[in-house]
Amino acid sequence: MREGQYAPALVKVDAALGENPRSPQARFMKAVIQTEQGKTDDALESFQSLTNEFPELPEPHNNLAAIWAQRGDYQAARSELELAIKANPNYATAHENLGDVYSRLAGSEYNRAAALDAGNKTTQTKLALMKDLYAILPSSAAAPAAVAPVQPKLPAPLRKK
Repeated sequence: MREGQYAPALVKVDAALGENPRSPQARFMKAVIQTEQGKTDDALESFQSLTNEFPELPEPHNNLAAIWAQRGDYQAARSELELAIKANPNYATAHENLGDVYSRLAGSEYNRAAALDAGNKTTQTKLALMKDLYAILPSSAAAPAAVAPVQPKLPAPLRKK
């Protein structure tokens, strides 16, 4: 999978799931592969299933949040990231992504305020700052409808040694 060979990786993950269908690590890997293959509906369902069965694992919440954010549902992304942080308060990636989601929510509100009161200079200044912020985020996050993508990670407590 790390070499971008998703089809063979999926065969191995499916074999592992055949031996242990409840394996959170194998299910997580399958969801990551689905994401990488552009099967976001399937990945969304897979991550949601993982978060329902293993709410104590922060990584599925984090990756589920990334999908919601990419779809522009920042409220759902925020909720998932808060669950990831509740599961692991030291999960830096989730904290960073939550900051990105909050910036997108703030940008939406500044846009609304500007539409309601186009003469408000303070709102215009804040909108300009948000545009600058979006410009320094990773390129896939530069569009206002996206948030910085989450690098898929293996659930730490389940990582092979």
